Amino acid sequence: MKNVIITGTSRGIGYELVKLFTDAGFNVLALSRNAAPISSMKLSGCTIFPFDITDSDDIESASKFVAENWKKVDILINNSGALLNKPFAETSIDEFINVYDVNVFGAAALTKAILPFMNKESHVVNISSMGGIQGSMKFPGLSAYSSSKGALITLTELLAEEYKEKGPSFNVLALGAVQTEMLEEAFPGYEASISAIQMAKYIMQFSISGQQLYNGKVLQVSNSTP
Repeated sequence: MKNVIITGTSRGIGYELVKLFTDAGFNVLALSRNAAPISSMKLSGCTIFPFDITDSDDIESASKFVAENWKKVDILINNSGALLNKPFAETSIDEFINVYDVNVFGAAALTKAILPFMNKESHVVNISSMGGIQGSMKFPGLSAYSSSKGALITLTELLAEEYKEKGPSFNVLALGAVQTEMLEEAFPGYEASISAIQMAKYIMQFSISGQQLYNGKVLQVSNSTP
């Protein structure tokens, strides 16, 4: 039985991923600040505890759980994200740092803690955004968010190179607009054509088998142009 860690599981894509993986028979460690939504479903094969990706003690708790219960991790999906829609001139440096703490530093810290339990066949999938793609359409107000997602893309490429001999594989998915609570909060009234469950199904399949064909790649997952 394979073991999967997913962050940002209280709602949206992460919430749907947990249900999909448990239904498919995977062991899942669901990590989110708010554990209640997943806990209330009482899913078989799912472990969840309150988790702040910016807290070093929580990172250590996740590592300790794996060491004591699983010994190995097959898939790590860094899905948690912080989105801020605010004009650059009005964004404080603390707000900028908070976004990077979740989207870049937190993902890096958790990955570093889990790497000892991963092998050549394991797969780290980082969830980025089309806004982080160089040359893509950019939107005012997303200076912190989109630049942090660009940093996550570059980090993924660097780690794939550094671990290409012994594994795991690292890939990053740059998502277009998906109809989630976070999107609604940042852009009230905007309606995306892709649902959270649709995107979760794609991410799940990619995380299971994508490393067979890809390593160090960024895949743009969007049905809009440009």
